Amino acid sequence: MSTLDTGLTFIRNASQRVSRANGWMGNAFKGWMPTGLYARALLIMIVPMVILQTVVAFVFMERHWNTVTRRLSAAVVQDIASLIDVYKAFPQDKDRAQLRHIGQRLQLVVDFLPVGDMPQPGPKPFFSLLDQTLSSQIGRQIRRPFWIDTVGKSNLVEIRIQLDDAVMRVFAQRSAAYASNSEIFIFWMLGTSSILLIVAVLFLRNQIRPILRLADAAESFGKGREVPNFRPRGAREVRQAAQAFLEMKARVERSIEQRTAMLAGVSHDLRTILTRFKLELALIGDSPEVDGMRKDVDEMAGMLEAYLSFARGDSGEVAQPTDMAMALEELRNDAERHGHTATVVFRGLPVVTVKPASFKRCIANLVSNAARHAKTVAITGHRDHRYLTVTVDDDGPGIPANMREEVFKPFLRLDDARNQDEGGTGLGLAIARDIARSHGGDITLGDSPMGGLRAAVRVPV
Repeated sequence: MSTLDTGLTFIRNASQRVSRANGWMGNAFKGWMPTGLYARALLIMIVPMVILQTVVAFVFMERHWNTVTRRLSAAVVQDIASLIDVYKAFPQDKDRAQLRHIGQRLQLVVDFLPVGDMPQPGPKPFFSLLDQTLSSQIGRQIRRPFWIDTVGKSNLVEIRIQLDDAVMRVFAQRSAAYASNSEIFIFWMLGTSSILLIVAVLFLRNQIRPILRLADAAESFGKGREVPNFRPRGAREVRQAAQAFLEMKARVERSIEQRTAMLAGVSHDLRTILTRFKLELALIGDSPEVDGMRKDVDEMAGMLEAYLSFARGDSGEVAQPTDMAMALEELRNDAERHGHTATVVFRGLPVVTVKPASFKRCIANLVSNAARHAKTVAITGHRDHRYLTVTVDDDGPGIPANMREEVFKPFLRLDDARNQDEGGTGLGLAIARDIARSHGGDITLGDSPMGGLRAAVRVPV
């Protein structure tokens, strides 16, 4: 059992190390991968094509062309070796006319130079396959001192062989010793691949565009905006996703319309009853009991309006460009009319596309909540290329950090919290967050530099 336990422990540790290594490699691979679908699709096309061309170039050029060049060079060197044998076997041919004639039959230009006319070996070309192959074949077949020039003249190759009493100089056609169509192959391969890649990129862009439109439409719908010209396009799967999005959007809008109609009916019925209460109280006359009942009816009417406003949300309102600097200035004036001290600062382009009435109500709820528990309120707006941020700071008692998420729950009242007000319903912050989220943003609470609470609204622009 001890041996088995040891083996199981070793396997378990090895599997854990393999898992950690796979996780590390996966994270590293994700770091190098692009995040966009268009870039990833291009990578999926380009990488296999590059790998395929590399393999084809290596197999075809490195194997086939090397073999062809080696055989052609070997044939040229064999002809030169045969000429050297003829030179040795027939010394009576003093002017070497017969040898030159044989060289012409072999498509070689043969000449003889003095013994000392042998240049010093020069640097070898680094990538010259012909130079390497000819040098190898001459060393293997002739085994005499030699000098070759494969780069001096474009169409000819010069070879000099040291003989006993002379230096044989031979000019051979480059095409006779080297398969010279490699450039043509590379040109056609790269040219064709580039054209096909450009065509694929154009087609891929057309396939990605409907997905981007669907993403934009979903983002606009999340911000409460309409996309009037959106319709399903692209491949079948993309059209199915777009159609499913449109159906979901229609169901959500239909549900909101049904809820709004129901709330309108409930509001009408309850307001009718409250109106009868007020009329009956007016007919009864004045008394302390009647005054108390009137206050209860008024409080009930205010609570009913708050409940209906929370349930109704901002349905029916259309997003449009709004001057936020002017809207915040109106909120400051409202706060000062109610006897509070308020300041407004706005930075950036003030025009933002929002639902003006509902968003103004969102900020108004935060300002009134701050003004109810503080003496001074500071409103700050900032708009950049991505977000509109509005912060409401005050010098009040604030809200405990552990309760700053709880106060957004509907109908919640804290014993010592800021939303505990006379006649309050506990819906101010809930309504504000609901409006902010309907615009695709949110509201967060934190500590204010003024010593109280900071409420920050951030929505995308």
